[in-house]
Amino acid sequence: EIFGTNVSDGGLVCNAIHFDHTQCRSASVRLAQGGSITDAGRDLASQLDPEGLRHVLIISDGIRVNGTELIDAMTEVIPPEVSITGGLAGDADLFRETYVCSGSEPVQGAIMAVGLYGDRLVIGRGSQGGWDPFGPERLITKSRGNQLYELDGQSALSLYKQYLGQYADQLPGSALLFPLAVRIHDQEEELVRTILGVDETSNSMIFAGDMPEGGYARLMKANIDRLIDGAIDAATQCKNQISPLSAEFALLISCVGRKMVLKQRVEEEVEGVRDILGTGTPLAGFYSYGEIGPCAPNQSTRLLNQTMTITTFTERTDS
Repeated sequence: EIFGTNVSDGGLVCNAIHFDHTQCRSASVRLAQGGSITDAGRDLASQLDPEGLRHVLIISDGIRVNGTELIDAMTEVIPPEVSITGGLAGDADLFRETYVCSGSEPVQGAIMAVGLYGDRLVIGRGSQGGWDPFGPERLITKSRGNQLYELDGQSALSLYKQYLGQYADQLPGSALLFPLAVRIHDQEEELVRTILGVDETSNSMIFAGDMPEGGYARLMKANIDRLIDGAIDAATQCKNQISPLSAEFALLISCVGRKMVLKQRVEEEVEGVRDILGTGTPLAGFYSYGEIGPCAPNQSTRLLNQTMTITTFTERTDS
């Protein structure tokens, strides 16, 4: 959990937020085992009145939900001018179960959204990673949704284990240290994808988002200084978007993999955010299995992995 510039495990962080000119409406769905994520996403988005909607914050189960599918479904319903951010709940490196509050209690398989309404609300969104790619690009030759079977016609899991070496025995937790960069067809943009689990029976890997056939994938490795700089860059994006206003609250959603890599230096990425946004901006957040936001300013909402994704909230005093 993130509270101020402190990072902790196994605790509870609560924030009470009061808006002077913004209204909030919540919505939630619970995904049945094997249920349709697309239907759940459309249902969730349909619960939010689009009239006057300014921003949607999404918090989702991080194990059962394919984040790409969820976002694609919700953006079919939510007007394109409405900004969206959020994250998938995490379970450190255990990958056993995640919980989201749906109503009065935390449950598995839940997806919740908060719609924010009002023309005085000003939202800043920033996302940045800091991982370095290495090794050759490999063609995704067999996949189904977020489950990857083959790269270059070979078993993806077997290839991945070869790269991991001694870390292969620690899967799936060790996979957080070596995510994959995915490039779709001929696009230059790469999206980082986190591995949520492995299926030894089918010799496949399960990711937080889609791994499309015909795309390209390659391994990534950590660069600690670049990870910290990435958090600073995400904060700078937010600051520039809302200037000359200052952020009155910042929600920080960072990837569990970043925390594992940074170890005792993990608070440095949060301190970097504070240095940019200022000591007057309260900070809170959590470490996730996936972040929801734009790859870059003014881009559409995507499922992101291994980033620091920041949402800042403030209100204009004039109408």
